[in-house]
Amino acid sequence: MTIKQAIIKGVTILKLEKITTPKLKARLLLQYVLKKPRQYLIVYDNQKLTDKQEQEYLKYIKLLTQGEPIEHMTHHKEFMKLNFYVDENVLIPRQDTEILVEEVIKIAKKTKAKKILDLCTGSGAIAVSLAKYLGNVELTALDISGKALDIAIANAKNNHVQDKITFVESDLFQDLGPEKYDMIVSNPPYIKRKELETLDREVKREPRIALDGGEDGLDFYRKMIDRSYEYLKYGGYLCLEIGYDQKEAVMQLIEDRKQYKGTYCKKDLYDNNRVIVTRLR
Repeated sequence: MTIKQAIIKGVTILKLEKITTPKLKARLLLQYVLKKPRQYLIVYDNQKLTDKQEQEYLKYIKLLTQGEPIEHMTHHKEFMKLNFYVDENVLIPRQDTEILVEEVIKIAKKTKAKKILDLCTGSGAIAVSLAKYLGNVELTALDISGKALDIAIANAKNNHVQDKITFVESDLFQDLGPEKYDMIVSNPPYIKRKELETLDREVKREPRIALDGGEDGLDFYRKMIDRSYEYLKYGGYLCLEIGYDQKEAVMQLIEDRKQYKGTYCKKDLYDNNRVIVTRLR
């Protein structure tokens, strides 16, 4: 089987199983198996695969049809134009979260923020991106999962920002010191528990701990909003990613706390409410 034939076969199988973006996924998997860039597949499309390469490729195609995310096979996801290692221990970074990162960068530059705390860091996508695109800044990245932190640390090293980030294993603020920050940022678990079983097959393969936001999806927002004031400097910012239908509920939690001001919401590229920003009074 040649490269061209392998891609055609992969696309055909994926289309039959109604897998989204079949051409892209078939090509990415073959690139991963061959360890070659896209251009190589185009120029040498008549090159024959070895039996081992063919078997490996078709194995991955089958896993895709069974709902395995392609990122779990290639262990790669691009986020904020940076490369991240991912596996089943961390949430796969989404494009929506880039809206949060971009807003934090904008505020940090405007306010000359020096210290930023990233809660529920997972793969480290947010913390690493902030460390990469902000100059003189110190980050603390926190997660309850030791396995997730190992991946975040590796991603910091791979993107050459490990010296700018301190990693802490903690259940939110539990094991965090008394230090105060200019900004706190988080993309917490926010799926309602009863909705977890209705998620796409691929999303179900991601860690439940990174998805489950409690009965109403708001557990983590309550905890963060209730205690963030203890860790923010005067006038510091709390920046949160939210589910598309959670704007009113999260804003109400902030208003009820009466310690924040200037709250606003930003939409994502699909016009969904996606980021809430508020400031300590």
